[in-house]
Amino acid sequence: MTGQNLTIRDLPRIERPREKLIKYGAQRLSNTELLAILLRTGKKGESVLALANRFLRKISLEKLSEFSYGEFRKISGIGPAKACELLSCVELGRRIFENKKVNISQLLSPQDVFDNLKDIRVSKKEHFVVFFLDSRNQQIHQEIISVGTINASLVHPREVFEPAVKYLAVQVILAHNHPSGDLAPSEDDLTVNKRLTEAGKILGIEVLDHIIVTKDSFMSFKEKGLL
Repeated sequence: MTGQNLTIRDLPRIERPREKLIKYGAQRLSNTELLAILLRTGKKGESVLALANRFLRKISLEKLSEFSYGEFRKISGIGPAKACELLSCVELGRRIFENKKVNISQLLSPQDVFDNLKDIRVSKKEHFVVFFLDSRNQQIHQEIISVGTINASLVHPREVFEPAVKYLAVQVILAHNHPSGDLAPSEDDLTVNKRLTEAGKILGIEVLDHIIVTKDSFMSFKEKGLL
């Protein structure tokens, strides 16, 4: 029996996509296995796993959201029911993402920034992060500008404000971590902050705040009168 003709039932129980999902969770499945669960069946002479694999060779995950019903139907083995299920799944994913993005977009306080930076708070290297905001304080983009000791040569105004112009941001919030656990700003921190604030004024892009975070706490330049 060839791989193309191998059915889900021919696989050892522990290797079947549904059984793996139930035992280990969806995050442990490959893209092919996840898609095979959605498709449920293959076509004559081709197993569902083979169909899913061929599907993903033809369409990248990034392109899935752009496909219409008619375009899905052009793929051999994708009938009306499968096309509708795929479209429904993609649309649900899009709506979940949009709702999540709205929920985390409000960055109105240092606490919000602190909560958003869980990954870098425990890092042993300094990360300089910029939140790009619209006029309603809603996040449009977030980017790590540099990794390493924070100084004026690593954090250049160009690196901070070029994305701001690209994403049409009118405000930014600066943030970086102190692996040492000391919240006090260094001389380099103060120099970088002053340089970026002045550059923002020239460009008409306001620096709302600069937050230093550690594993357990944070410090706001604005609250300390350093902006």
